Amino acid sequence: MKKTKILALVGKGGVGKTSICSAFVRILSEKCPQARILAIDADPAVGLATALGVEVRETLDDLRLEIIEKAAQGAGKEAIELLGEVRYRIFDALIEKDGFSFLAIGRPEGAGCYCAVNAYLKEVIEMISKDFDYVVIDGEAGIEQVNRRVMEQVTHLFFITDGSKKGMQVIRSIKQVADELVTYEKCGVIINRVDDPELFSDLEIPDMDVLSVIESDGAHAKNDILGKTIFELPADAPVLRGSAKALEQML
Repeated sequence: MKKTKILALVGKGGVGKTSICSAFVRILSEKCPQARILAIDADPAVGLATALGVEVRETLDDLRLEIIEKAAQGAGKEAIELLGEVRYRIFDALIEKDGFSFLAIGRPEGAGCYCAVNAYLKEVIEMISKDFDYVVIDGEAGIEQVNRRVMEQVTHLFFITDGSKKGMQVIRSIKQVADELVTYEKCGVIINRVDDPELFSDLEIPDMDVLSVIESDGAHAKNDILGKTIFELPADAPVLRGSAKALEQML
C-alpha cells in the first residue's frame, strides 16, 4: 500500500506559509491529476480557504464544541453518540474541490476543552489521511499546534521564513521543538519574500537544507489584497516556481 505523504508547513506569522501551502496544493493537483490531495487549514484565521477559493461551512472545531457542549449539559449519551459519528461527520465537513479536498480545523483551543475529545479527533484525522496520497497542512505559528490538534507524525516538514534575523531564529526554535514533539522523515527551509535572492544563494542553516529562495512578488501581494486565489496566478509567478523547486527536492 502506498504511504501517504504528509507535508506540514510551519514558521512565524507573516512569512507566507499560507501562500506556499496553497501553491503546493495547486502544483500537486496539476502535476499529479490522479492523486488524492487533502488540504488541512490548521490556522484559526482560515487563510488557506481564501487562497484556494474554498467556502468553509463547518470546521472541526464546530464538531468538537458540539461534543463538549453535550457533555457539559450532562447529555453523556448524546456526546458518546456524537463521538461514534465523528468519522462520518468529518467527511461531511470535508469540502470537495476540483483536484483536492479541504478540511478546516477552526478556532484555537480554549478553556474547558476536553483532552480526550481532542485526542480522539486527532486520531480520526490521521485515519482519514490514509485515504489520501498527499496531505498538506497549513499550521499556525509554531509546531505544537500541529502536533496537538492535527497529527504528531508527518513525512515532510517545511520551515518557512523570510530573510529577517527574527524569522531565522524562529525556525531554529521550532526545529528544536519539532525534534522532540513530531516524528518526521525529511525537513527543509524555504526563504520567502526576499528582495534579492542572490544574497541567500550560499546561506547555510545548521541541520536544515535550504530548498528554495523566493523573491518578493508585487503581483501576488496584490492578488492577496483582492482576495484572488492561487489558481489565478500565472504559472511563472515566483511563489509557484519557488514552491515547485522545494517540492522537487523533498519529494
